Amino acid sequence: MTKIKVGLLLLYLKLYDDTMPDLRIEFEPFIKDIKMNLEQKGLEIYLSPVCRLDGEFKKAVKEFEKSGVNVIVTLHLAYSPSLECINALTETRLPVVVLDTTMKYHFSDKLISNDIMRNHGIHGVQDMCNILLRNKKKFLITAGHISEPDLIEHVIKKINSAMIYSSLVTSRVGSLGGPFYGMGDFFVSEDRLTKDLGIKTVKSDFIDVAHMMPDKSSTLLKDEIKSDFNYFDIKELDPDVHLNSARIGFAIRSWIEENKLNAFTINFTNLSFESGFPTIPFLEASKAMARGIGYAGEGDVMTAGVVGALMSVYPETSFTEMFCPDWKENLILLSHMGELNVNLVSGKPKLISKNLPFIQVGDPAVAIGQFKDGQAVLVNFSPTLKGYTLILSRVRVVDLKHDLKDSVTGWIKLAMPIGDFLAEYSRSGGSHHSAIVYGNVYDELLDFGKMMGCKITEI
Repeated sequence: MTKIKVGLLLLYLKLYDDTMPDLRIEFEPFIKDIKMNLEQKGLEIYLSPVCRLDGEFKKAVKEFEKSGVNVIVTLHLAYSPSLECINALTETRLPVVVLDTTMKYHFSDKLISNDIMRNHGIHGVQDMCNILLRNKKKFLITAGHISEPDLIEHVIKKINSAMIYSSLVTSRVGSLGGPFYGMGDFFVSEDRLTKDLGIKTVKSDFIDVAHMMPDKSSTLLKDEIKSDFNYFDIKELDPDVHLNSARIGFAIRSWIEENKLNAFTINFTNLSFESGFPTIPFLEASKAMARGIGYAGEGDVMTAGVVGALMSVYPETSFTEMFCPDWKENLILLSHMGELNVNLVSGKPKLISKNLPFIQVGDPAVAIGQFKDGQAVLVNFSPTLKGYTLILSRVRVVDLKHDLKDSVTGWIKLAMPIGDFLAEYSRSGGSHHSAIVYGNVYDELLDFGKMMGCKITEI
């Protein structure tokens, strides 16, 4: 995970510079303290000049965009008229997090005449948020004082949520083989994905990617295979299958880098030997997720983009599907043909050759294992008639002994009967492609949904 770049936008009033030019100097320690606290949490902070007028705000936001900033955090030093900043904030696609705070903590204690001038930024926040809402610009907000122990943590959570949004609306998702014919639940046209969500679909031909494969004698391949023996449990793996999977894996990796993709998807039904692929790159899909590259199966560009966006903040994320219910034990099996984030496996992942009769190329090397035990959130992002629904469910991934030795597996337990859960899930339009995100991240994902402006269903 790379550092999140935050543009700290300072808001002020020109009238105060005209009538009290020395006042702004008193805010410098306050600004420095907030910047330092955010940097200590691992953020990369880009500080704007003190902005007062429309042109100043526009220039500051343009500089943020040029610098690759992911999220804007606003900080009102004092009152600032909303119509001065609104154009800059609504014209940018960068998400906005409002930090509603002031210099003084115990305001009623030992008041002096200038305290009001130093601590009245909250009504500038109120002015701005009203206008942001009226202009349909989504934002997240945290209010409190810097001395309160949880304030910065709350700000970080809001920034994380905004970062997921920022990653999604700037996604570049590679697509090989187009969508799986007949699968309708996740299908959204390329034009609509771009218009609604900002996702850019980068379509490529199999044969063009196959040309990126290294030669069989490549030193890179030898090093990759040696690394696999260190990372995976490999006991019965055909060397030719391993070599073919490594070769096409390198081609996929080069394709991702060349096209600056943050996610990709492959439709295996359109893959054949004529494509130049010796096998399907399931192994690279699993490795890519471990590196933070989003992925979804069957040509699902939308879910791949969502998985990549989630991974930009929470690397312990994987593409997954609910496969089978265990009604008696109140469990649901998570699985897929041969793709999972291998960093999330309980113990050492295995690497095997897997015969898949519905794949029209050679047998792939497949990374298999069971998702590790832990608290997690099941995340589903689905298209609806007029928009999108984000379905969030707190789950427990449980460690379970079973006989599915050569499969991707995971077992989730919910706090409610799975019959009730599954019925509500389908009533809400949940698709069969999802993500599993480990950690205590529910509130941040909820805020991501709010920023997206989609319908949110909590099950």
